[in-house]
Amino acid sequence: MTALDLARCSAGFFVVLAASLCGASAALGADSKPVIELWPNGAPGSEGQDGKEAVRVTDAGEHVVSNVHRPSLSVYMPAPGAATGAGVLILPGGGHRELWMDHEGYAVARWLSERGIAAFVLKYRLARQPGSTYSVESHALADAQRALRTIRARAREWKVDPARLGVLGFSAGGELAALAAQAEADGDANASSPIDRESGRAAFQVLVYPGRSESIAPSAKSPPAFLLCGENDRPDISQGLAKVYLRFKEVGVSAELHVLAAVGHGFGVRASNRGATAHWLDLVRGWLDDSGFLSSAAPAPKP
Repeated sequence: MTALDLARCSAGFFVVLAASLCGASAALGADSKPVIELWPNGAPGSEGQDGKEAVRVTDAGEHVVSNVHRPSLSVYMPAPGAATGAGVLILPGGGHRELWMDHEGYAVARWLSERGIAAFVLKYRLARQPGSTYSVESHALADAQRALRTIRARAREWKVDPARLGVLGFSAGGELAALAAQAEADGDANASSPIDRESGRAAFQVLVYPGRSESIAPSAKSPPAFLLCGENDRPDISQGLAKVYLRFKEVGVSAELHVLAAVGHGFGVRASNRGATAHWLDLVRGWLDDSGFLSSAAPAPKP
C-alpha cells in the first residue's frame, strides 16, 4: 500500500468515525441527555409515517424541529442527592408547525434540573405542519399523556414523586399543557403494560403565553395553575390570560398570574433575556415551593 493509499484509507476511516459519533450524539439529544421513545414500536396514528425528523438552525443558533412522527422525551436529572422529588414535563411551542427546542425546551430543563427538579422535554406530533394528518386533541395530547404515564411508570428510577409531576408549556405547548391538565386520563388498572396503568394527568400546570386561551376551561378538578405572559403579547394572550385566571378562581382552583410589563411573545429562557424575562423561572420555583410541590408534603392529588 502506497503512502497515498494509506492516507486515503485513514481519511475514510475518520469520516466514518465522525459520522458514527455524530449519529450517537444525535441519538442522545441535546446536551447528550438520554432520549426515550414513547412508543418504541410506533405511535398510534403514525402508521405509515416514516419521514425523518427535520431540524433547522436559526441565525441565532437555535434548533427548531419539525416532521415529528416518533414522539420522545429528553431526560434531565438533578445531581445525585439533590432531587426534590418534583418533576416537570416541558412542552415547547412553535404553533403546532414546529418545535423551538432550545429556549422553550432544553434551556428550561437545564435550569430546573440544576435546582433539583427532574425535567423532561417532549417532542410531540405537529397538527398544523403542512400536510399533517395529526390533530392537537388526538395525537399531540396523546403524546403528552403518554409522556406523563411513562415518567410515572419510571418514577422510582428517576426519583420523581408521581403526585408531584406537572406540565410546563409555551405558546402552542401551553395550549397542549392546559389540555393535559384538564383532560380525564386515569390509568387502566387491568392494562398489561405498566405504563398504561399510570395516570396521564398533570398534578400542576405552568402555562407560559399559552395559545388558544379562550379554550382553557378549568373545572373544580383541575390542578393548580401558574400563568405567565407579557403585556405586549397579542390580545388573546395578554388579556385572555387574565380571563383564564378568573376562570380558575370561579371554580375554586388555586392560580397565580404574572403579566410582565413591556414584554412580548416568545421570550422563553435565553442568555440574552434581561429584567423580568431573565428571572421568571424563579417565580415558578417559588410558586412550586409555596404550593408544596418541592417537598414531600405535597398537596394530595385530585381525584
